[in-house]
Amino acid sequence: MTGRLRVGVAGTGFIGETHLAAWTAEGIPAVVYDVDEARAAGLAARFGARPVTTLEALFDAVDVVDVCTPTHLHAGIAVAAARAGRHVVCEKPMARTLADAEAMVEAASAAGVRLLVGHVVRFFPEYVAARDAVLAGAIGDPAVLRLTRSSFRPRQPAGHWFFDHAKSGGIVLDLMIHDLDYARWVAGEVATVQCRSAGVERPEAGIDHAMAILTHESGAISHVSASWAYAPPTFHTAFEIAGSHGLIEHDSALTAPITPSLLSGTDAGGTTALADTSLNGDPFRLELAAFARSILDGTPTRTSARDALETLRVALAADESAHQGGRVVRLERTEAA
Repeated sequence: MTGRLRVGVAGTGFIGETHLAAWTAEGIPAVVYDVDEARAAGLAARFGARPVTTLEALFDAVDVVDVCTPTHLHAGIAVAAARAGRHVVCEKPMARTLADAEAMVEAASAAGVRLLVGHVVRFFPEYVAARDAVLAGAIGDPAVLRLTRSSFRPRQPAGHWFFDHAKSGGIVLDLMIHDLDYARWVAGEVATVQCRSAGVERPEAGIDHAMAILTHESGAISHVSASWAYAPPTFHTAFEIAGSHGLIEHDSALTAPITPSLLSGTDAGGTTALADTSLNGDPFRLELAAFARSILDGTPTRTSARDALETLRVALAADESAHQGGRVVRLERTEAA
């Protein structure tokens, strides 16, 4: 793909640097923009990229704009990029509000450009392998999903946008959304959400731990937990997917990446392809390479803009529930993902 696609990364924080490293590894030339010009210049120098000092200069220099700014700024940049005729890659969450997300979809559609949202868990090989096994019928109909993502409170200074709920959406939109998206990807659309958050109920504690229960239109139930209550450098993920014929498990703390446990005597019993699945590869690089292929030749991606919007809808419903003491929120989708 070298020389066939030019990418501009807007935002040079943690995720902007992560994306820039992935684009560089794919041999795709990049241009970098940040409101902090010195930071943009420094990061660009590290990766052999070119810094620019305005969004207009970024749009003029590239074919694709990769939005890695703070969440509340996603929509403004994405809409402007689309109106400039540039394809858009946007880090999750898609936007801070549904109205912003809808504006992004409408702008991309009107301009005839692609809008691709980075739900990177769909590119983690162990999560992909587990979903593939479910779709192949290895455990029958999925019934109960348990998804866990646990870490420490982000180490940002007081007053950082990340801790402003109006700008970031907090733990639900930043961390839990990964597994809310995966739950949809495996078990289908969500009918209701109920969520409780320690951060909402005990803000003085300085940590957060949230738990959500999703009921899917398929009848499946997902238990999703996200935590910023652990000591650094903890980062732990796990899932269980239980179905009518068996169970698939994964725990990042264990050596075996995936452990299938299938009932004997069923059509799907016995060894599955999970044990032979290669788990090598940087998920961010896999994700962005897939996005590049999709832009270049129309190859379908694992998530559409509408798909990402529906995940945002679930996350916002969970956040709403948490701020209302765990009230059940019923989702109303305007269009199939």
